[in-house]
Amino acid sequence: MTEPLVLNENFLQNPYAIEAELRASAPVRQVVTPSRLRAWLVTRHEDVKAVLTDPRVRKDSHGATELFKQFLRPQSPVLHPTYRALENHMLNADPPDHTRLRKLVSKAFTTRTVARLQPRIEQIADELLDQMTGEVDLLDAYALPLPMTVICELLGVPVADRDAFRDWTHVIVASDPRRDLVGASQAISDYLADLIERKREAPTEDLLSDLIAVSDDGTRLTKQELLSMAILLLIAGHDTTVNLIANGTLALLRAPEQLKALKADPSLLPEAAEELLRYEGPLHTGTMRFTVEDVEVGGVVIPANEFVLVSLLSANRDERRFEEPDTLDISRSAGGHVAFGHGIHHCLGAPLARLEGRIAIGKLLDRFPDLRLATDPDTLTWRTSTLMRGLEALPVHTK
Repeated sequence: MTEPLVLNENFLQNPYAIEAELRASAPVRQVVTPSRLRAWLVTRHEDVKAVLTDPRVRKDSHGATELFKQFLRPQSPVLHPTYRALENHMLNADPPDHTRLRKLVSKAFTTRTVARLQPRIEQIADELLDQMTGEVDLLDAYALPLPMTVICELLGVPVADRDAFRDWTHVIVASDPRRDLVGASQAISDYLADLIERKREAPTEDLLSDLIAVSDDGTRLTKQELLSMAILLLIAGHDTTVNLIANGTLALLRAPEQLKALKADPSLLPEAAEELLRYEGPLHTGTMRFTVEDVEVGGVVIPANEFVLVSLLSANRDERRFEEPDTLDISRSAGGHVAFGHGIHHCLGAPLARLEGRIAIGKLLDRFPDLRLATDPDTLTWRTSTLMRGLEALPVHTK
């Protein structure tokens, strides 16, 4: 049997060439993640969509925990109760629990509901752009604070705490054994548990207060579900959008003709945003899944009780689905990309992320028509994470 492919730092920094080879020769390949977990990596578009809708491939956090115990040392931080508790949310649930949990928050993220946030998002973007001058790190100055402010206001979390949340969430989504995963999990759990109790005593007009009110009838959200839901919404509600804005901006700056075309016709922005999501999406892989029986994918039988990772980046660069997939083309129809997943776990916050991305990139290019990179793009580094596709920094000149 072929030895598993180790997803090392080279893979995380430069996944596209490696995953192109995998699509050609081993589209379903056993790998070892940075957290030393063995899983099957699926790289072709058709196979990724099949896995994401296969009921034999589950997400239940309790089942995943039992399976983790077979692969990891007992002292592994991924098995620590504090971290595992954070995983007990709708993204890691199967029907009927997933259906129940998703229904509770779905009304807050419909396209119509999200559209009402547009004036406030535009105001936040303008305020941040007002503060930018000369050379700046676009990540810290713009891509991070915009979605963090939006999700904090939506949930009722003080914006002053965003720096702490950034540090905690980066550690959690990386699941890097070299970082204090348990400490970050404990810190964010303690903070949100305290915030929930304060809002329980003095509700305000925000989503978190609404979720608390729903949970108090004792039949819909447990205390732990409420905490996990809040953590999920905070992490998913800002981290993916940070990457969407930064990755999309970088992609445009590296494709001068496409950038010029967008500046010349801003009405292309909605289509351009979809192409940017396809070309350099905010997520590398979907969250971990596992098989409950033998499942054939792309001619390979994945045995029961094995973990499965789907590469969203690779699926969106699949030459079987998209013509010249390694070329950024804002005029193409990028429909069918899986940047936000597929199936019942398709990202609930996709309408909000899309709106924030369009506003952020549109206003950035309008305000700074001469925006350019302040460093060699080949020196930029990506975060150590199999989940997120996000830059460590993005230095730019605004003039």
